[in-house]
Amino acid sequence: MTTPSPGDELRAAVSARRDLGPEFEDALVESFLDKLGSEVDRRVDQRVAAAEVAAPATRDGRSDGMRLALAIVSLALGTIVTIAILATTKGALALIPVWAGIVLVNVVFTQSTRKP
Repeated sequence: MTTPSPGDELRAAVSARRDLGPEFEDALVESFLDKLGSEVDRRVDQRVAAAEVAAPATRDGRSDGMRLALAIVSLALGTIVTIAILATTKGALALIPVWAGIVLVNVVFTQSTRKP
């Protein structure tokens, strides 16, 4: 079954107005506006559905940009702390908890963004 176009609906309303006279004009206009509103709603629903298929939501609202930012900050912070620790202490063992903490933060973030 084909849905009449808004132009066909308007032509039918104008024709009905001619046949029925001005006393039915308000009812014809209301009927036309209802049909036009339904057509607009149908088209909007189609576009929303198409947009949802084309661009699925990101995991937990976290974008790829957030993951990239975390990686950059982790590497920058790790490098600065590594240089500071090596410049002030004699042992590189102090680096182990620092890098373990950075790795842990990244692992937790990555795990929290995966879909169940």
